[in-house]
Amino acid sequence: MRARHLSQGAGLLAAAMWLTPSPAQPVAPAAPDLSPLGDRVEAWVAEGIYPGAGLIVGQADNVLLERYFGVYRADTRVHVASAGKWLAAATIAALVDEGKLRWDDPAGKWIAELTGPMARATLRQLLSHTAGYPDYQPPSRPRDHYATLAESVAHIAPLAPDADPGTRFRYGGLAMQVAGRMAERATGQTWDRLFQTRIARPLGMIATGFAPVPDEPGFSPMLGGSAHTTLRDYARFLQMIAGGGMWHGRRLLSSDAIEEMERDQLGSAMLMPGEYVDQARASSFSGVYGLGQWREEIDGAGRATLLSSPGWAGAYPWVDRRSGIWGFILAKVDTEKAKALGFSSFLAGSVLPVLARDALADNARGWQHGYAPIAGGRLYWEASGDGPPLILLHGHSLDRTMWDPQMAALSQHFRVIRYDLRGYGRSTMPQEGENRLHADDLRLLMDNLGIARAHVVGLSLGGTVALDMLALHPERLLSVMAASGDLFDFYPAPDDPLTPTAVASRRAEIAALRAGGIHAFKRRWLDDLTRRGGGCVGAIRPGLWAQIAKWTAWQPLHLEPRLLLGRALVDRLRARAWPVPVQILTGDADRGRRNGLVTAFPTVPQVIIPNSGHMMNMENPLGFNAAVLRFTMTGGTGKIDDVTPCTDVGQSTGAP
Repeated sequence: MRARHLSQGAGLLAAAMWLTPSPAQPVAPAAPDLSPLGDRVEAWVAEGIYPGAGLIVGQADNVLLERYFGVYRADTRVHVASAGKWLAAATIAALVDEGKLRWDDPAGKWIAELTGPMARATLRQLLSHTAGYPDYQPPSRPRDHYATLAESVAHIAPLAPDADPGTRFRYGGLAMQVAGRMAERATGQTWDRLFQTRIARPLGMIATGFAPVPDEPGFSPMLGGSAHTTLRDYARFLQMIAGGGMWHGRRLLSSDAIEEMERDQLGSAMLMPGEYVDQARASSFSGVYGLGQWREEIDGAGRATLLSSPGWAGAYPWVDRRSGIWGFILAKVDTEKAKALGFSSFLAGSVLPVLARDALADNARGWQHGYAPIAGGRLYWEASGDGPPLILLHGHSLDRTMWDPQMAALSQHFRVIRYDLRGYGRSTMPQEGENRLHADDLRLLMDNLGIARAHVVGLSLGGTVALDMLALHPERLLSVMAASGDLFDFYPAPDDPLTPTAVASRRAEIAALRAGGIHAFKRRWLDDLTRRGGGCVGAIRPGLWAQIAKWTAWQPLHLEPRLLLGRALVDRLRARAWPVPVQILTGDADRGRRNGLVTAFPTVPQVIIPNSGHMMNMENPLGFNAAVLRFTMTGGTGKIDDVTPCTDVGQSTGAP
């Protein structure tokens, strides 16, 4: 399905009215590099998932990034589906501020046609999907693209409730229609006029509205799905929300209204597994929804720190209370293309706040960083500290940020370098048919950084790369540590022929993966990485998922070239004496698993990291860091007793 744009001749006026920095807001001394966000959206458009897109990111009154892709321009106006729910809730909040409605008003107070539980449902329950209403009209009834809310409520009133008010969360659109009709009855104005007078006009959102409701499937009913907007228009709304209801010195929503919208509105309502927040953040908590917005993350006090209102077709607005960043991607998916590629337009945008936080962290730390040229591309690297060089190699599906819990501790003694391997993070993606060994890339990185020899610590895939380095370039090493190390003997050697049968089999695997969905594949991978672990393994899931969510999944979606020695590694390692000390680190939850590396080289010291599994550096940073420091500084290989309290697991320590 190609996007159908509602292009208006409002571009010049919108540009003239565009966000103007408030004199009361200081400008940050240095803007973060947000280009990875643009690169990600650009890749989606290049794949044909979206015919075009707009992306804007800001902080307070400052626009940090604004880009357009494909056929989209500043005046491109499209329907944004559920991204309009946030606008609808804000409109209702303005009426509550005026005293025309109350959050606990029952629907029956304003709409006499409603009876029983549907009449008892309150305004807050209607806007938080806990009213007990069906989510949408049943398949046997006409589709809910009503032109007016009066018509909508007339069709909703005869439906049987799904549950008693306040007992169940069921995300949908019908209940919000009733909330909108309550607003119309309370004011005597149509819904779109209420939105225009309370939100759109005060913010200068000249190309945004809820009417007319389109016939196109997926963009109804009115409050929950029919909003249309432009990139800059919606950005104005987000700037107001991020500012606590203020817009350029004028208060549009009270602080009480903002607080109420962002508060947990589910209470004890039943929440089914697999709701949006679980899918987007791999995080389980009960208060996932406020009023018209998802509470994607919360702090220890239960306050929302990441808010959003994603639309199924690709629009994703967010406000990050933790970082002060707000942003919006305006897009409308080509559904056939997305289905063929296994792409979820509903979940894709949730990676953008993660990439934005990475950029802010980079900006705040002040570490050395850059790109090192390699054959056919470049590697992104970061470095902190002084002393002998120590290089950290991340695992498959992850990136350099998996080492956040190590950077502060290790950089007190070493110059610590972490980088994204080819095919991961900000580094160059491989090319099918071009064999480039990760170990050769590492050697070139060291050359570029002027490093003659280094300690090399790798986990999982990173441990295998470290061993490849030992086999191919031992003269460049001071020591090797392979954490959760094993032999990738299933991986072909660089010289193994790639047969037509193998190619056909691999293409079939890729097709099956796409048919099942890339997001579902990534979630299975997260489950595999955390299946065995210590007592704190649950605490690392959100942070681990943030990395997997960022992963482009290039490797499983392509005919991967030979990047490792694979089954040739053991013979290469046995062919010469090792000139440097080597140690294997194993999480105690993996102690009983067969380890091909330990079997092949039984004399190599194996140290057990307590209370941890495969992702030991994240599960037990204290134990892992102690093992690395002891081995690299003294060669020690004895027992490790250090255990990180679960309350500290999952807390990044990468920043100074």
